[in-house]
Formats: sequence, structure tokens, C-alpha cells
Amino acid sequence: MTDPTPLHSRHRTVLPDWLALYYNNPIELTHGEGRHVWDADGNRYLDFFGGILTTMTAHALPEVTKAVSEQAGRIIHSSTLYLNRPMIELAERIAALSGIPDARVFFTTSGTEANDTALLLATTYRRSNQILAMRNSYHGRSFSTVSITGNRGWSPTSLSPLQTYYVHGAVRTRGPFAHLDDTAFTAAAVADLEDVLGQARGGVAALIAEPIQGVGGFTSPPDGLYGAFREVLDRHGILWISDEVQTGWGRTGDHFWGWQAHARNGPPDILTFAKGIGNGMSIGGVVARAEVMNCLDANSISTFGGSPVTMAAGVANLGYLLEHDLQGNARRVGGLLLERLRGIAATVPAVREVRGRGLMAGIELTRPGTDQADPDAASAVLEAAREGGLLIGKGGGHNTSVLRIAPPLSLTVAEAEEGAEILEKALHQVNRVE
Repeated sequence: MTDPTPLHSRHRTVLPDWLALYYNNPIELTHGEGRHVWDADGNRYLDFFGGILTTMTAHALPEVTKAVSEQAGRIIHSSTLYLNRPMIELAERIAALSGIPDARVFFTTSGTEANDTALLLATTYRRSNQILAMRNSYHGRSFSTVSITGNRGWSPTSLSPLQTYYVHGAVRTRGPFAHLDDTAFTAAAVADLEDVLGQARGGVAALIAEPIQGVGGFTSPPDGLYGAFREVLDRHGILWISDEVQTGWGRTGDHFWGWQAHARNGPPDILTFAKGIGNGMSIGGVVARAEVMNCLDANSISTFGGSPVTMAAGVANLGYLLEHDLQGNARRVGGLLLERLRGIAATVPAVREVRGRGLMAGIELTRPGTDQADPDAASAVLEAAREGGLLIGKGGGHNTSVLRIAPPLSLTVAEAEEGAEILEKALHQVNRVE
């Protein structure tokens, strides 16, 4: 058996203290295939987190591996100063899928950088540094994206280049509107938005929102809320940025993009994406209508955004996803998994709520009989699931007490049942359910 201590010790010696690691004894993942990964000791795990929702189709997908290998054999890097066929091909496909008219696409290397670019576009276009963001949100780790993150656990500084106003509505079952039905909840959130706008100085640049909050614990508003917000935003000329870093590419099952659950007034002005499109390769990006994208009047390039190798991976990965209807699989298998998880939850008093859509499920744990978050229980279930051969994540705006479940979109029914069984045992073990 491999001793993990030396590698862990080396990690702690040269990397930041704030770089989080899962598990009391962190594991080194050495290879993967399909929906499974192996650690340095040879232990095999069913992967229900996909490297933070990033291995979207499957580990070691032959189509992606082949595309990367062939492109690397031709040319690995050129920058955006030269014509780049894979980048243009992927941009054409994403522009067509985005739903945004006259769309332009700019590639980055991460979701953080994509959201940072969206903020640059919005503030330049509107000549304002005022941003609306949702409470409990997460948009990245750069200076600008931290400043619009409404989740205290992921916001290390109060200093900001932006004036940010936080709006209610993204968390359906907590907060001052939780007791309302969906219609009244939406109306109250819209009234809150109107009130917040009354506090702003002059014009606000944009509202940025995740259709389903990722780090926040897979929380979401009632369908249509952001469409209702859009009516208010349009009256003020404010842009809507939909952060699709975790919800894009069909993960929610019902829709290709998360914004489509709210789309009574059409697509967002700006859409950001990352994670799953590269299936592990570093791809992020921004889609905006030409008028907004072209508002910058200074020179700009990207050294690594749109890399030929990552773009080749993206083209292959997106093609596989569409040809194999992985959105449909997320809807079908995700629906079965959510139903199974809700059945398990009914036997565990510590489970406050099972929520989600498609292959994006959250299990919120609280101290039984209360609404008090129980992060220790979440950590214990994470450990127990790993011991049982299942990797999951955790998050939440209430002290990281939500188990996050987001397998690759090619998950089979048998694998969904296997993962649910492991998770059921872990929940029962931690909560001493007989």
C-alpha cells in the first residue's frame, strides 16, 4: 500500500494553506475510465463529482483523447494572433447553441476568467462599475469575481473594484421568502430587486446570476424568476449575465442552458461557460451579442485562451455530447437518481432537503429537528462515501453542509443505483440509522 503522507507533506510545504483538500487522508487520483477513477493505492471509485463538474462526458473518452493527441502532433500552441481552425469551429457551434442573436464568442482558460471578462464587457458597455449579484452566489477566485461572490466562505476580502448589490431569490427554501408559494416568492424577489435598484447611484451595469448555484449547494429559484427580473432590468437598460459554468451543456436535463428555465423574455445578454465543455481541458468562455462583445476599444489578445489542443478537445467533446444525447440521459438517469435519493432521505432525519435537476443533485444536512446546518455530518458522509467507493462533493452557503452530486452525463442506470446504495449506507452510518 502506498503511503500518502510524503506527497501530502510536500503539498503542504510548497502550496498555499488555503488550497483546500478533501478527506482526512487526501488521495492522489492516478487514472480514470468512464465514470470511474483509481487512486495511487489501486482503489477504484465511482466518480459522482467529476473534478468539480468538469469531466462532463466520461474519463478517458476515446474521442477526446484522440482529438487531443492528433492536434498535439500537429501544433500545440499559436495564440489568438493567428487564425485557429479548431477555435473557429468550436465558436461557431457554441454561438449557434447559445440562443443569443448575432453572437460572438471569446475563449478563456477558466470560469473565473470568463466571468471576469463578462464583467469587463458589462461595465465598459454600460459605463458603470455597479453590479447586481445574488446572495449565496459564487463566480470565481479573481479579484473582480470574488467581489461579486455572495458566499462568505469563498470571499476572502471585502476590497473590491466593483460596487456590488446583493439580491434575494436564488435560495428557494431559506431566507425571508421561503414560506411563500412560487408565485409570491417571485413577486417578493422582484420587489426586492426594485428596492435595491432604488439604492444604486445612477445606472447599474449588469445582474450576474447562476441559474442553479453550484458552490452555494445546488440551490435555485422558482422557474421564471430571472425572466421576471429581466423585465425590470430591461426597463433600466441593465444587462443580464447568466453564469453557466456549472449548469451548461445539458447537465440539468430539462434544458441545454440553465437560463432556459427562465426564458420568457429570451436569452441573456451575456453567457459565460467553462468546466464541462473541455471534459478536463482548460476551457472557459463568454458569449455575447456583437454590440456588447465589440464595445472594447483597446487591443486585446489571449495567449492561452483558444489553444488549438483545448479547442480540439472541446469540438470532440461537444460533438460526442450532442450525438449521444447526453442531455436526455441526464434527464432520464438524473430523474431516477433524484427519486432514489429522496427515498433515502425519507429514512434519514438529518436530511433537510434533496434538491436539484438532471445530474446535479444536492443533499442538505442539518441537525435533526432543526434548520441548523451540520457541516461535520457532511464531512463525515463524504469520508464514509469514499470508504465505500464513491466520490462526491460538498458545498452550501450555510457552513458547507450540502453534499454535491454531479456525475458525468453518460452515467448509466446501474451506476446511479450503485452510487445511491453507497450513499445510503454512508448516510445511515453517520446518522446511526438502523
